[in-house]
Amino acid sequence: MMQSAQLVDGPRLLDPREFQIAREAQVTHGSLEKVTGVLGFANEELAVRAVAATLGLEFVDLSTTEPDLTLIENFPVKLIHRFGVFPIRRTDDSLVVVTGNPFDLHALDAVSSAAGCSVIPVVALPWEVAKLVKSHLGVGAETIDGLLAQSDADDDDVQVLEELEFDRSEASQQAQQASVVHLVNEILCEAVDARASDIHIECQAAGLKIRYRIDGVLQTQPMPPEINRFQAAIISRLKIMAKMNIAEKRIPQDGRIKLKVSRREVDIRVSVIPMLHGESIVMRVLDKDAMKFSLRGIGMDDDIYERFNKVIRLPHGIVLVTGPTGSGKTTTLYSSLAEIKDEETKIITTEDPIEYQLDGINQIQVHAKVGMTFAASLRAILRHDPDVVLVGEIRDQETAENAIQASLTGHLVFSTLHTNDAAGAFMRLVDMGVEPFLVSSTIEGVMAQRLVRTLCKACCVPYEPEPEEIPIDFPIEEVRKSGQPLYKNVGCRNCRGTGYAGRIGLYEFLQASDEMRQLVTERLPSNVVKQRAIKDGMRTLRQDGWKRVMRGQTTLSEVLRVTKAD
Repeated sequence: MMQSAQLVDGPRLLDPREFQIAREAQVTHGSLEKVTGVLGFANEELAVRAVAATLGLEFVDLSTTEPDLTLIENFPVKLIHRFGVFPIRRTDDSLVVVTGNPFDLHALDAVSSAAGCSVIPVVALPWEVAKLVKSHLGVGAETIDGLLAQSDADDDDVQVLEELEFDRSEASQQAQQASVVHLVNEILCEAVDARASDIHIECQAAGLKIRYRIDGVLQTQPMPPEINRFQAAIISRLKIMAKMNIAEKRIPQDGRIKLKVSRREVDIRVSVIPMLHGESIVMRVLDKDAMKFSLRGIGMDDDIYERFNKVIRLPHGIVLVTGPTGSGKTTTLYSSLAEIKDEETKIITTEDPIEYQLDGINQIQVHAKVGMTFAASLRAILRHDPDVVLVGEIRDQETAENAIQASLTGHLVFSTLHTNDAAGAFMRLVDMGVEPFLVSSTIEGVMAQRLVRTLCKACCVPYEPEPEEIPIDFPIEEVRKSGQPLYKNVGCRNCRGTGYAGRIGLYEFLQASDEMRQLVTERLPSNVVKQRAIKDGMRTLRQDGWKRVMRGQTTLSEVLRVTKAD
């Protein structure tokens, strides 16, 4: 069986030495990922197929396989978690069970004994088996049915970087239970692995609900109903990790957790708010290792990049980035600072909160409760001889006036505003009470932006949209003339079935001209300023979105989701 050969129209068989390497890797690491190159394969799937062929077993692609879920009803769930197996179908007298570790004969014997029938093993990628278990039994099912039977090595995946403090209360004792620690660690690990930006843990009448925001869209995680008995302990554990008062359940609390998840340093901002059916938690996941701040890398077209790059290098003035929460404003600002920082430039920021620590840049944390507001910190910053100042957000008249004063005294000021488009930034500041002539004379550029999900390259397919699907302002004739197809999302194992993988920015950059400044001074409406900017060559968010669609980067529905017609 273990001879080096090539099957007809199939994977090659492993020789004895390769077979031993594969067995040791499976025992040590739980997968063949680290030895694929040693075995001479381009990826893990080819290596697993070769192992299956060498053992005379069938390989199954779980992304295209529908298991018979009725089999779970009479199958010992503990065995699923203990051995990483899952029943997928039944033959006349046997049970077909998928495994990620075909070398574990003890597991197959145990399953056969518990099921009371012979077992036919089939092989799949280990991570696909784990995903199958989670999708049908829920995140955290391991804790409830046999997680403690697994080795303690799983805890190495999550390491709290600050010492936790426990008291003698019942809630504190519950939060230290091994099952609760395992469960919370798994929720955090799953979120980081799924590239989630936020974790929502919501207490509802029916019980606990967990959702991850992935690529800007909330996705509900399957949860076993038994997890509801861990609800209070999960919340207490997270509050302790975030240095909150676990006895206080009547008022909102904010905190922060510093972790290492799978050897990656992650900061988690935690917000707890009392709701009708208990405390709900939202956690913002800040994966330091995943963030690379580069103005070239955030997806601007060359023409916008060139114009924006010139503005952020001006000696003084105000540069604003606008958009809703979660539209990538902070990333654009940090990337801008990374672009212009050098040993000759002093950069100071005031933020609430500081999301990422930047080398070579002085960062101040706002503390409104003790009087350290944006306005107060900005006044102090100007006494520290800065060249460039970043104000996290202009929220009120005092902060706006201080930012304008800073720009008038020879500083370049970056900040954010919550407006729907670039032109609206001028009138927003005027509405705050700032004189129009001060607004018009200090603002040099405004970048409005949104984030859209990008198509998964592994599964997107070209298609011809129906007439009713095409928005009125979409340049469909231009598409037909170019012969470039449009693409739609399908869904595969690589993108968790959504058809999208990652996000890209849509940008609307308004560079102030003399004509625009005059319009603002005269208090003319934002739509007049916008039309002037379009005449001067500004591309709107919607137009930038259509360009992304025509390039095959995203879909019509994504652009419609985040922009409105001009």
